[in-house]
Amino acid sequence: MVMLHISVNVKDMCEVTHWTSIHYHLVTSLRVDTMAPDVSSVEVIEREPEFEKLVAPQAAPRKYQIVYRNILTFGYAHLTALLYPLRISITAGAHRLWTHRAYKAKLPLQIILVVLNSLAFQNTAIDWVRDHRLHHRYSDTDADPHNATRGFFYSHIGWLLVRKHEEVKRRGKFIDMSDIYANPVLCFQRKYAIPFIGTICFVLPTIIPMYFFGESLKTAWCIAVLRYVLNLHIAFLVNSAAHIWGNKPYDRTIKPVQSLPVSFVAFGEGFHNYHHVFPWDYRTAELGNNYLNLTTIFIDFFAKIGWAYDLKSVNDDMIKSRSDRTGDGTNMWGFGDKKNCDKFE
Repeated sequence: MVMLHISVNVKDMCEVTHWTSIHYHLVTSLRVDTMAPDVSSVEVIEREPEFEKLVAPQAAPRKYQIVYRNILTFGYAHLTALLYPLRISITAGAHRLWTHRAYKAKLPLQIILVVLNSLAFQNTAIDWVRDHRLHHRYSDTDADPHNATRGFFYSHIGWLLVRKHEEVKRRGKFIDMSDIYANPVLCFQRKYAIPFIGTICFVLPTIIPMYFFGESLKTAWCIAVLRYVLNLHIAFLVNSAAHIWGNKPYDRTIKPVQSLPVSFVAFGEGFHNYHHVFPWDYRTAELGNNYLNLTTIFIDFFAKIGWAYDLKSVNDDMIKSRSDRTGDGTNMWGFGDKKNCDKFE
């Protein structure tokens, strides 16, 4: 066997600012074989180039190539982390717990929810419950506070910009709120609404970044307001988009629809056709479909540690029966879709 060690210098022909000397170590193994005298193998091992020395600190100018997929991924993750406590206070607290009594919560969980509800600030929880019970009882009529029959803008935010309809005021007086007025946690929030909600929703979120992170007053305040407004519009989408665009697999005669996009941003509140048919189901979604239902996951967690209990849900057979009887035949979970579609043609 013959070993040849060859060291050569090769001029880099690429366009660089100066000539670079690259050393190659060629180990050539020539194996003389009487059966195959013309066969040889060449192994090339590259040595590390002689790089220029880097001295810290260093940050030479460069052109960044943005990875948009990562921006979307991290952006969504951070927005979710920021908005999760706010959305949960509405979806798991004001909505499923206090409005529909779909489950019961022990005092520690109720305190957590009312504090987070104050951070979300969609009026007091008592006012929210009254309006939502009225909405379910008179959905999409003049007695509905955010009547979607009046269009997207009105049901989204317009209803908050005008005086309440006379039917809303007249019928709202007769909504049963006895259980809510008997709740000391909710009554405390309403009694001290201005200082309590104001401090939690705006004052603390402004002061904390200034004190701990050296943020300016202007930036800290604007970020607090931005967080507040983003959460508002996510909630508004349930009143507007989830009453306009989507399918109706459970009751084709009502305006509420199933909306996956709304469920995605509103933590499971977009399965709205189902919710208006079965408002007492703590899941607000069919057959335990929770892949977009972060609120249900939240409630299930506290049920496991004993802080949430008496969770109400609808029997699967009842869901299927109602879908077959009054749905529009578009149930995505496979309740004989073709049969239903034929039936309603």
